[in-house]
Order: sequence, then C-alpha cells, then structure tokens
Amino acid sequence: MQNYKSLTRQQRTELIVSLGEKPYREKQIHLWICRGAESFADMTDLPGPFREKLSRACAFERAKVARRQLSEDGTRKFLLELSDGAMVEAVFMKYEYGNSVCLSTQAGCAMGCRFCASAIGGKQRDLAAWEILDEYFVCRRECGEDIGHIVLMGTGEPFDNYDQVSAFIDMAADPDGPKIGSRSITVSTCGLVPGIRRFGQDHPQVNLAVSLHAATQEERLAIMPVAKAYPLPELIGACRQHAELTGRRITFEYTLIEGVNDTRDHAEKLAALLKGMLCHVNLIPLNPVAETGMRGAGRKAAQAFAASLRSMGIPATVRRQLGSDIDAACGQLRRRCESK
Repeated sequence: MQNYKSLTRQQRTELIVSLGEKPYREKQIHLWICRGAESFADMTDLPGPFREKLSRACAFERAKVARRQLSEDGTRKFLLELSDGAMVEAVFMKYEYGNSVCLSTQAGCAMGCRFCASAIGGKQRDLAAWEILDEYFVCRRECGEDIGHIVLMGTGEPFDNYDQVSAFIDMAADPDGPKIGSRSITVSTCGLVPGIRRFGQDHPQVNLAVSLHAATQEERLAIMPVAKAYPLPELIGACRQHAELTGRRITFEYTLIEGVNDTRDHAEKLAALLKGMLCHVNLIPLNPVAETGMRGAGRKAAQAFAASLRSMGIPATVRRQLGSDIDAACGQLRRRCESK
C-alpha cells in the first residue's frame, strides 16, 4: 500500500479526484500534515466516508520512537524508526531563549568527517521532507512543550538532500502548520558550495552554519574529505557572497580537537581567514566518540581560544555542551540500531 505522505502534491490531488472528491481536499489534508496529524482519522474537517476511502487506498505512515533517553541537563534524545526500518536520531534541548530541536536530514552521512559519529557506517538514504517534519512533531508530542527553534544539525548533510530540506523549511514555516519563522531555523553544512550559493537565493532569512574546523586547506582536508571537492578558498568565497547577499551573519562551527586545531597559531590563522566577514565562530570542544581516537580540548582551552579570536576582532563563543552523557551532543549522533 502506498504511503500518502510520500506522494507529490500533484499525485495526492490525482488520488483524491480518483476517490470522487474535489481537488481542494488536497490542501486540507496538507494542512493537517503540517499540524502533525497522526492519521486520517484526526482530520475532522473531512467527511467520514472520505477518510475511510483514504485509509483503504493508502497508508499514513509516521516515525515510531524506538528509544528515549534523558540527560541530566534535561536534554532528550529520541531514536526514531522510519517506515522502511531506517533509523535516525532527534534531540530536544532547553535554552534560556526557548526550546530547540536538532533534526536529522539523512539516515547516516556520506561526508566522512574523521571526528564525527554520524559518518560511521556511511549513508543509508535521504529523508523526505515529511519525515523530517515527523521528527519535529515526535519531539513536540513526547516532550509536551512548544518548540520555537529548529536546527538541521543532526545526522546527515542537509545540502546533500537539498530539495527535501528546502521543502521541509517551507512546511515548517507554514502559517497553518508549525509556524516556525525562517530566522528561527538554522541549517548546517560541512561546506557543499553549490548548496550554499543556492540557499542564499532560496532561503535568505534562514540561518546558515558552516562546519569549518580548520583554517588551512591542508588541515581541513586531513579531517574533512569534503575539502577535496570544495577547497577552503572556494568555500570561504561562497560564504562571503552569502553574507553579502543576505545581510545575515554566518556561524562557523569549529570543533576543537586536542593537538590538531586548538593552538594560538590556529586561532591567528582562523582570524585572518574570516577577517571582514559578517560572521560568528561557535567553538565546540570535541565530544567523545570512541571510534575516532581523538580528544577534545577542555573548556578552559576553548575559552582561551575564544578570547584570542575576540582580541583579533572575530566574535566567538564556546557552545554549551548539552546531552553529552547520552551521546546527544554535537558530533555524537548516529544510527544506533542496536539500541532499539
């Protein structure tokens, strides 16, 4: 049986007409999807007989929670099983400015960053826009709280799944759905330059975060294979163009790895690289991932690195570490099928 959510809107309209209903019903159902409906039965403004026809004609699939974890700091992580058995993780976090969720855009990741758990095992598949939206609604339903901010920083590279991520942003912003404004959404990329250029045109008000992690091409290539396809000078050029086009600050994520990229010299090179750009550096002491063999710089070292950047005119802060005790922090997400 086909899944209604996986159909294009044109295909949905054709299905509805084939069941003897008017095309406008498609918009009604679409709005229910954007509101987080769990079944056709929830769609109370549709005639009962039509809902029954829909239920017989197609499935209405949704993500199932396979595992729940609660951190000492209040962070919650959910292992979600999708309709085909693929696994992804989503994280709910509490901040002073409100609640935020970190959502995955792919099952696994093909980018191969040396320090990141998400790359272990490679990529299984892309997520559809409705599956990403399902993650949001699972977090909201499970936590019982409103969510005002979304970050696409979970498993996967958003710009390797650009069309579905773009469609998700539109669904999240739908005034009849979650109503998450563009400025309350952040999309993180490891540096897919064509995606950055396209993103500035398509979603100029959505926040862009770039996983940088090194200030020279040689050092970046050693830990991030994507640098071979998109060398650092090309990436920085695209980032400058994005900031100029949108007038919005870019966040550069910089994971501090002991003995790799955490010295004063590294800070000086980073400051020179970013000089004059509308940006902010978010420093992240590497969270532990046993398979990588890498160690993170301590928070004291991270604060010193941040102070060095600020002294050279680059705004910088050290990210709060939330959920590291349940492997929910930056760089720790993966498809833990064995945790089911």
